[in-house]
Amino acid sequence: MRKWIGSGSPWIWLTAASVAVSLLALIGILLLLAGQGMRYFWPSPVYQFELNQSAAGPVTVIGELYQQQTLSRRQLQDSGIALPAGDAASFTRYLIKVGNRESEGQDFRTLLASDVSLQTTPPDVLVLERNTNGTAYGYLAGMLEDGQPLTGRDLSQALQQRLPQIAALSRQAHDIQFREMARINQQFESLRLREKSLQRDNQLDERLQASIRAERLELERQYRQLADKLQGLNRDRERDALLLRDMHGQIHTIPLSQVRDAWYPNAMGSGQKLAHWADQVQKFLTDSPREANTEGGVFPAIFGTVLMVILMSIVVMPFGVIAALYLHEYAGNNLLTRLIRIAVVNLAGVPSIVYGVFGLGFFVYMIGGTLDQLFYPASLPNPTFGTPGVLWAALTLALLTLPVVIVATEEGLSRIPASLRQGSLALGATRAETLWRIVLPMAAPAMMTGLILAVARAAGETAPLMLVGVVKSVPVLPVDDIFPYLHLERKFMHLSFQIYDMAFQSPSVEAARPLVFATAFLLVLIVVGLNLAAMSIRHSLRERYKTWSQ
Repeated sequence: MRKWIGSGSPWIWLTAASVAVSLLALIGILLLLAGQGMRYFWPSPVYQFELNQSAAGPVTVIGELYQQQTLSRRQLQDSGIALPAGDAASFTRYLIKVGNRESEGQDFRTLLASDVSLQTTPPDVLVLERNTNGTAYGYLAGMLEDGQPLTGRDLSQALQQRLPQIAALSRQAHDIQFREMARINQQFESLRLREKSLQRDNQLDERLQASIRAERLELERQYRQLADKLQGLNRDRERDALLLRDMHGQIHTIPLSQVRDAWYPNAMGSGQKLAHWADQVQKFLTDSPREANTEGGVFPAIFGTVLMVILMSIVVMPFGVIAALYLHEYAGNNLLTRLIRIAVVNLAGVPSIVYGVFGLGFFVYMIGGTLDQLFYPASLPNPTFGTPGVLWAALTLALLTLPVVIVATEEGLSRIPASLRQGSLALGATRAETLWRIVLPMAAPAMMTGLILAVARAAGETAPLMLVGVVKSVPVLPVDDIFPYLHLERKFMHLSFQIYDMAFQSPSVEAARPLVFATAFLLVLIVVGLNLAAMSIRHSLRERYKTWSQ
């Protein structure tokens, strides 16, 4: 036994067991996130429950069976729930998503299985996904065109034909409002700043005033044309409506402009459900969030996360590699160098919120405020760069991940044999040429390792981003077709912050819970995808320069 322990075999098995447990834990987390998140997009059956709770007659409840629990009599009595007489020790409680928030006041309702006298799945129950007030459940009672009832046509077919037309009108209205009108507003602002600058420099003569006035009149004319076109589109969008009969028998008039999708889940086959699930996932990936981030998609957060990570990588890699080169190749082994290495290692353990406070004070207020005073004085007191934005978030996370890149790169440099450097110098190459053509290519895999670790940490950070640029919702992305196209001063959305906001700041946490899992799963996939891309580059570089070190 002692000989077996001394051979080192137990440590090999212990390491293998640790790796296996880690992989199983990772797979378990991914399965949990995928299972809890992806089922949200599946069209669940909608039940109609008949309850014997009222002396006036049965009560009808329509909704999705969201959760089912078995609770003891004492637990329910402690919750203030009136229970039927008897000696039953436990009861089954249903959590029903009833939707219709504007009339019900809440998304969910609890029922006891003992109160349900009849449970059915009517095939004609309609589910509406809306822009506001969440999901609606009920029966299609009619449709209106220009306020007149639609007759002589199949209502369900007419609804499915009209919804894509409404969606096309909505996209046109969105493009006009957030692209064309935004471009004119930017031109208005540029004109105002130019006029203010000329006034400050005493160069605004009558000729320039007339030119600016003519430009402003032309912009006003274009803006009025767009406003009239937008008004017409909105009028066409608001023209039609549907009549929905809810579980209380009341008829609600819902404009089709508020309806994003409609389906009959109880009448759908497996193929239709799969197509609906794929369509919902596609909307989740491409739409913007709605209803305080409890519904809709996460595309702005995906875009903001990827953009910030790319900007951070562009900044952190050159500075990290240069710092590692100096420490390993040029700096002497003295007290100052040792102190710098200790400081770099310790910086990796500083809480991320401290970096956020530093970024807010140094990058936003000091550097951004100075840039505003030097290059944008006409815009003051409204800040341009002296406010949190995607640029300052990227720089803050670059500073946060800089120690990781420095340490990884320096370890890669230390593994390169000294004979290669000496051979290059002996053949007449300068020290700079040796570093550029021999050392750096061989250290590239280690540099990519540092980048992988930096990306993994930066993509999951939340605390510092709350101070330097991330917000709950943004009207426009940091990249658009308006000059200069990449707007580094704009605020942005981030997946990790959206997960935090949905999980803890949502007005309806229970309704947002599946989206929390889905967004977390998406964030993991993005981090894994970025890491796999970096790993493939690292593997290619390692294979390319493997023979050099042999």
